[in-house]
Amino acid sequence: GGSMQIDGDRLLADLRELAGFGRCGTGVHRPFLSREDREARDWLVRKMCEAGLNARIDGIGHVYGECPGTQRALLIGSHTDTVPKGGWLDGALGVVYGLEIARAWIESGEPGPLGIDVISFADEESAYLGMAGSRACCGHLSDAEIDAAAHEGGRSLRDALVEAGYAGRPFARLDPGRHLAFLEAHIEQGPRLESEGRRIGVVTGIVGIRRIRVSFSGQADHAGTTPMHLRRDAGAALVEFCHQLLPRLEETRGPNGVWNMGQVAFDPGVANVVPGSAEVMVEYRDQSVAVLDRMEAEIQAAVEGADGRGGVAASATQPLGLPPTGVSTEIAELIAAAARGRGETPLLMPSGAGHDAMVVG
Repeated sequence: GGSMQIDGDRLLADLRELAGFGRCGTGVHRPFLSREDREARDWLVRKMCEAGLNARIDGIGHVYGECPGTQRALLIGSHTDTVPKGGWLDGALGVVYGLEIARAWIESGEPGPLGIDVISFADEESAYLGMAGSRACCGHLSDAEIDAAAHEGGRSLRDALVEAGYAGRPFARLDPGRHLAFLEAHIEQGPRLESEGRRIGVVTGIVGIRRIRVSFSGQADHAGTTPMHLRRDAGAALVEFCHQLLPRLEETRGPNGVWNMGQVAFDPGVANVVPGSAEVMVEYRDQSVAVLDRMEAEIQAAVEGADGRGGVAASATQPLGLPPTGVSTEIAELIAAAARGRGETPLLMPSGAGHDAMVVG
């Protein structure tokens, strides 16, 4: 067999062709099971078949291309659905990388028991159900969850699969007997590589994501006629809580820890009424459970400290807790070594966003 040759021009041409499905300004609008999304899936099946893979769309919408004549395979892929008006490389990059690697592998005529399988997962972006595809692929999605899944427009996932013509087909499954490992290439979706002048990052782990909703309960009063010392102001309590929490989180986080207070609500939420209740959602991410636990302890301590102050009760609930995902250090080192062999200096970094790789991992 010859050596494997990646054709960069062909890869970019495929990415640009895929971006034509649902083109929207400089980006793409290709939500899962939309007409544009289904056309892109059909295109991908054709591309995989032309490359020499046995390709099909399964019962939940995956495009899966299996390398023929091999017992074991490396699985490579990502997703081709997008958020509304999304970027042209998010997900698409990882799928087309897989396609090009499989194509180059088959062209090289490499003999041997190992092949390259390629997958584009269904609904990574949660149009109907978050990570529905990768969860189904890994056997972590029940029939009841599929039955209950629906688009915000009201259409059920089951109906959409029937309409697409995918219903009733068997699901592609992750096969530990066949699949040696899973690789997912992705654009960074952040500024670190660009700001440091690096062209490739090697992911050291995928962060865990936790959220805590902190609620404040006081008393709504007329903002003109109620003296300051007689108020039970839930809004002021929330602002004070956030102000005190920020430096505490700054001290606690690891070098990659992040948090966000992206959602705040005051009730009744008008200028001339003292807020009777208020809530803030605090989201925080890190790849270390120990760091997440420390950040959580700080938030809980701040809630306890705020409870009862100024006649306002404070309490917390936790609506989301996704554990961090480890990656294979062996494969990460291989990718880093390959990058260095090409004259690059890879940046070792966590993935701050969730991906199908998290579910597969």
